[in-house]
Amino acid sequence: MGKLKLIIQREFIAKVRNKSFIVMTFLSPIIMVGMGALVYFLMKKNDEKVKKIVYVDNSGMFSKEDFKDSKTIHYTDYTALGIEETKKKVEAGNYYGALLIPKQDSLEILAKSIEFYSKDTPGMSFMNTIENKIEQKIRNEKLTNFGIDLGKIKASKINTDIKMYNFSGEESSKLINGLKIGVGAIAGYFLMMFVMIYGTSVMRSVIEEKTSRIIEVIVSSVKPFQLMLGKIIGNASAGLLQFFIWGVLLFVIITIASSIFGIDMMEMQSSRVPAEQMDAIKQTASGDKGQLIIQEILRLPILKLFVLFIFYFLGGYMLYSSMFAAVGAAVDNETDTQQFMLPIMLPLILGVYVGFATVINDPHGPISVAFSYIPFTSPIVMLMRVPFGVSWYELAISMTLLLITFVFMVWLAAKIYRVGILMYGKKPSYKDLYKWLKYKG
Repeated sequence: MGKLKLIIQREFIAKVRNKSFIVMTFLSPIIMVGMGALVYFLMKKNDEKVKKIVYVDNSGMFSKEDFKDSKTIHYTDYTALGIEETKKKVEAGNYYGALLIPKQDSLEILAKSIEFYSKDTPGMSFMNTIENKIEQKIRNEKLTNFGIDLGKIKASKINTDIKMYNFSGEESSKLINGLKIGVGAIAGYFLMMFVMIYGTSVMRSVIEEKTSRIIEVIVSSVKPFQLMLGKIIGNASAGLLQFFIWGVLLFVIITIASSIFGIDMMEMQSSRVPAEQMDAIKQTASGDKGQLIIQEILRLPILKLFVLFIFYFLGGYMLYSSMFAAVGAAVDNETDTQQFMLPIMLPLILGVYVGFATVINDPHGPISVAFSYIPFTSPIVMLMRVPFGVSWYELAISMTLLLITFVFMVWLAAKIYRVGILMYGKKPSYKDLYKWLKYKG
């Protein structure tokens, strides 16, 4: 146990004293905030560009009311010029495009005959805006032809708001589900990034010691199992320290930047959401429902979420790091690791895809539950399920399986480690790894 403690201390100190570790610890939050501010600035600049659109309406159905100007789109009626003259003028001038509406006897044919000409390929959101305007107008025209009063249809529209309760009588909120999805998705994403960054760090550390022959001295006094476990825990400790510092620095930088430059973080987030959805969110979050959401957030089992996050965070990292360490011991350089990386990364990627594809839609469905038990995917999938409420017996099964698999993988990887760490000059194959697993002693 004393040797294991020394190895952990050695790995931790070696990691945190590394110049690149120190630089990236303090530079990464600045880069992240800077990149976010740059994206926000570019997005605002892109939205400021006004698109000049001209239209020719030979159908006589549309009016200026149907093509109202917005902040980013200005419409001009060129119907008097005709289609051909409009095309020439738009092509020669500083216009974004021309919308050509022909005269047709049938509304169905008209809907399929409208054309848009532009110098450059228009964006999808812009085309959706134009199509929605035309579709709504043609639909209303068709309803009028059927003798249907549009005013009555408009008056008949009603919003439904289904109240959500649990069986104890406590009221919930639809928006809280979005919060739970966000918490789970962020946790799963951070775990994947942590494994990729620090798992490969363990692998590089093993390769460095192997190529420098330091490992030959170390293994003479320490068991391979202890050495590998010490490397994994030492690197994990350094990684958690770095993540903690990042969190504190990001909070401080964002707070200072918001106060000095007047950047509204809610505005930055809402700029990515369609206007209709934002209006619905603001309406829902107003008044008593805003207070309800705050109460719902406070009712979340914060302590339970934190403890489980740490457990699965470390459990997932250590499970994958043991495999990364085995790969590092088997090869002489980082180039040779590529053939072994795909089998390690596939379960991790699968966990992310399964989490986003199934947990978001049904966190308690059979696929979500099954993959939250499988140790290679449970750290991500279970973390995404936890905010929605998971029974203790499910957690017990998942955590037990993860611990057993971790110990087994460390033992299995140590068998590769003890042989591969002393092998030089040969690129190993999967057949070689299988032979090393069968060696005794």
